Amino acid sequence: MAIEQAIFRRTELLVGDESMERLSSKKVIIFGVGGVGSWCAESLVRSGIRHLTIVDSDRVCITNINRQLMATTKTVGQVKVEVLRERLLTINPAADITALQQIFTAETADSFNIDTYDYIIDAIDSLKDKQLLILMACRTKARFFSSMGAALKMDPTRIQVGEFWKVKGDPLARALRNKFKQTKQFPKRKFLCVFSDELLQNKGHNATCGTEMCVCPKAKMGPGNPDLLNHEWCSSKAQINGTMAHITAIFGFMLAGLVIKDAIG
Repeated sequence: MAIEQAIFRRTELLVGDESMERLSSKKVIIFGVGGVGSWCAESLVRSGIRHLTIVDSDRVCITNINRQLMATTKTVGQVKVEVLRERLLTINPAADITALQQIFTAETADSFNIDTYDYIIDAIDSLKDKQLLILMACRTKARFFSSMGAALKMDPTRIQVGEFWKVKGDPLARALRNKFKQTKQFPKRKFLCVFSDELLQNKGHNATCGTEMCVCPKAKMGPGNPDLLNHEWCSSKAQINGTMAHITAIFGFMLAGLVIKDAIG
């Protein structure tokens, strides 16, 4: 405990003892630890969150290096949640970090027991799975925060927080709202999103990794159930959009900030 007290001394000076106790007692789950979720996880652990579950089915691909916290030339091919867990434990060895190499889908949703968490964070890319997580999370007592699209953006000053139904200029939010209207299933309550109303165009060619260091094809043929344990996303995407680390990181930090603000408030 002495090590933890030293680690968070500067945080405790700012927020006080009671707030640190609240932070250390909260249970948080993050779905998706890519460009947004990985930075969110790091910020939460550095801020005093001790109980964190990180969920992602993917392995580190060389194209992740430009924006994902745990992605380096040394971690290419490794399971994302396992690499991230190792890093988070070097920040706070006493933290309780659960790494789940899984996908949140209609088939797996109940296995995560999301109603046992204080905070649920959505950093999922898949529209169908994101829609389901929003619907389920909004039925729980947990505080829920969601990331909208962080690709095709460069201007950090346009990143903001807003209530989902009031988000403007974000194609992902618009697609989700259309999905809810089409299925006539709506979130049971309001929730906050991190988004940007900036929308640029790709200037480069739309292509998959295109390098011998890409592990996507290998991961797809991994042991066990390939769709669940070693999912690769490149081949299933109609278009791959450009991203920048400073944008995805700010999205992640803002999600973490929402959790911290609420927990100590």
